Formats: sequence, structure tokens, C-alpha cells
Amino acid sequence: MNRRGRFPALVLVAVAVLAGVFLLVDRRGGGSASGRDHCDLTGLPVQADRTVQELKAGGPFPYRQDGVVFDNREGRLPQEPHGWYHEYTVVTPGSDDRGERRVIAGGRNETRPDVWYYTADHYASFCLVAGTG
Repeated sequence: MNRRGRFPALVLVAVAVLAGVFLLVDRRGGGSASGRDHCDLTGLPVQADRTVQELKAGGPFPYRQDGVVFDNREGRLPQEPHGWYHEYTVVTPGSDDRGERRVIAGGRNETRPDVWYYTADHYASFCLVAGTG
């Protein structure tokens, strides 16, 4: 193939690679803030369901930090007033600390939140949880 024939092929490869990168960044970078990433509670680790049940009961919770305000500093969740989101630990078996998994509950009623989010990677990405009602 001559140089002229290689240029369009290289452009197509570059476009395909960039498209893939943008899709990956969108998915890993909190695409759920726009509501695109959804997960069902039954598809999450069993410990997430336990956390939701503890939250609905008003506790007790395994860690003193459970129930603190989640500030959404990274802006990966929809913007809401301060105090809207609260975080709860999803216990990670075998972990010596709280681990990376959390349920973030959003709403005015702490035992009956309006929305639920799950993160398995300490706020790097979220999914909007269905099946929590």
C-alpha cells in the first residue's frame, strides 16, 4: 500500500481508538450521574442487600462512619443540596477496613431514600440501584 492509501486507514484506526477511549472514560467516570448505568439490587453482592436492610431499619450499622453526609465532591452523582446524600458501608468479607464498596442513599428521609447508588470502587463509578423499594 502506498502512502496515500495508508493515511485514510490510519485516520479510521485513530477514530475507532478514540471512540473506544471516550466510551471507556464515560463508563468508568461516572456515567451513572446521567442515569445511564443501572443495576438491580439482586445483582449486587449480598452484603449490599444487608446494607439496604440495615438502612431501612435505621441501623445498627457496622461502622461509625455509616450515615455520614456524602458530599459528592467528584460530581459523579446528580447535584443536590448538601445533606441529600448519605453513605453506608457495604461490608467486604476478608477486608481489614471498610473496603471500597458503598451504598449512597439520597433523599430527605434517611430510612426511605428517594434514590440509591452503589459503588464498588470507592466513588470512581456508580450505578443507580433498582429493586430497593
